Amino acid sequence: MFLSVLLIALLGSIALWPSLAGAQTPPPAPPPAAVLFENVRVFDGTSERLSPPRNVLVVGNKIQTISDAPIAPPASAALTRIAGNGRTLMPGLIDAHTHLSFTIIPQAAALTADIGYVHAASTQAATGMLLRGFTTARDAGGPVFGLKRAIDEGVIPGPRIWPSGAFISQTGGHADFRLPTEIPARPGDVSYGERTNMAMIVDGVDAVRKRVREQLALGASQIKLHAGGGVSSSYDPLDVTQFSPEEMRAAVNAAENWGTYVMVHAYTPRAVRQAIEAGVRVVEHGHLIDEPTAQLMAEKGVWISLQPFLQDEDMIPFPEGSGARAKQLEMIAGTERAYKLAQKYKLKTAWSTDTLFDAKLATRQGAQLVKLTRWYTPAQTLRMATADNGELLALSGLRSPYPGKLGVVQPGALADLLLVDGDPLANIKLIEDPARNFVVIMKDGRIYKNTLP
Repeated sequence: MFLSVLLIALLGSIALWPSLAGAQTPPPAPPPAAVLFENVRVFDGTSERLSPPRNVLVVGNKIQTISDAPIAPPASAALTRIAGNGRTLMPGLIDAHTHLSFTIIPQAAALTADIGYVHAASTQAATGMLLRGFTTARDAGGPVFGLKRAIDEGVIPGPRIWPSGAFISQTGGHADFRLPTEIPARPGDVSYGERTNMAMIVDGVDAVRKRVREQLALGASQIKLHAGGGVSSSYDPLDVTQFSPEEMRAAVNAAENWGTYVMVHAYTPRAVRQAIEAGVRVVEHGHLIDEPTAQLMAEKGVWISLQPFLQDEDMIPFPEGSGARAKQLEMIAGTERAYKLAQKYKLKTAWSTDTLFDAKLATRQGAQLVKLTRWYTPAQTLRMATADNGELLALSGLRSPYPGKLGVVQPGALADLLLVDGDPLANIKLIEDPARNFVVIMKDGRIYKNTLP
C-alpha cells in the first residue's frame, strides 16, 4: 500500500515538471551587437567608383543601414563606433578556388603525413587567409568538413567555407594520388586519400553516383570532379579527357537532386565541352580553351573560374625538367588567351588562386588578385573577387552553408567587411599588403582585426 502511494506521488510530481518548467520565464536574449562605421567611402562590390562619405550600421551579422546622414544605433545594442575618416569600406574578399588542407604544406606531406598534421596545418592556413581579408573561400577539394565546423563554432578564426569534400577522380586521373606500387589495387583496398576523404577514385556510373552522394551527405555545398589532366598529378598529361559522358551525367544528376551543381577541373576544349554537355555549370581553369568552346560556354551560361597563372614568382616551384614543370609551362602559355576569350564572349568569370603546397605563396593571395589588372580595370578586378564571386557561391542554392548575400555592401547583406586605409580603386596595390592597409576586418558582424585607435 505504501509503495502504491509513493508511486502515485512520484508520478504526480513528474507530471508537474513540464508545467513548472513552463512557468519559469527564460532570461531574455542579449541584444545583438552593433558596429557603426562613420565617415567611410563605400565600394559596394559593383560600382565603378566609391560613394561619397557615408555611415554604415551593422547589427548582428547583417548590414542594417547605409546613410549619408548620421545614424542613430539601436538604443539597446552594445555599440562599437569606428571612425572611418574617409577610408574605404568594401566587401570581404572571396577566393573561389582554394584547397585549405593543402595550401601551406608540401605535396609530399599532404599525401603521406598523419592526417592530424594536415588538419592542424589547415587551421593556420585558414586563419592566415581571414587576416588577409579573405572572408570566404570556396574549397575545391580536400578534407575540410571538420575545419569548416571548427571555424563556424568559433574554435578557430577562419573564412566561411563552401566545401566540396573529396575530389572525385577516375583511375589514373588528376586526384589518383596512389603510388605506382599500389596499382592495381587488391580487392577491398582503400587508398590513404580515400580513407581520409581527400579524394575518391571511382570508375563506372554507379560508383560515381555513390561517391557524389556520400560527399553531399557529409555536407558538400557543391561537387568537384576531375574531368581532365592536371599539372601536379603523376599519371595524366594535360590533354587527357577523364570520365565518360555517362559517368559525368550521373554526378550532375546526383548534385542536381540535392539542389546544387558540379564543377570540374579541366583545361582543354575536349574536356570542357564534354563536361558542358553533361550539364556541368562551372569550369575550373580552362586555360587551354579555344574560341568555339568559349562561345559554347557563353551560350550555356557556364562559369569559368580562372586563375592568373603567369611565368613569375608566384608559380608553384616544380623542378625544372620534370613532367609537372612541362605541364605547368603548357598551361601558363594559355592564360593570356583564356582571359581574352572570357572577355570577348562576356563569360561569367570567377577569380581564384588555387594555391597549393607553398606557405610563402599563400601569403601573396592579394598580389595574385592584383594581377587581374593586366586584363581588367581595378573596379572590375575587385568586383570579380566580391560581387561576382558571391554570385557564383549562390549556385549552391539551398546547399549554401551561410544563407544570405555576400560580396556586396548593401542593407540586408551579410556583414563581411574590410576597412581599407586608402582608395583601392585608385591604388589597387593596397590589396597586396593587407597587414598594413586592411585596418578593420569583419566577418559575420564580428571584428577579427582592428588597428585603429
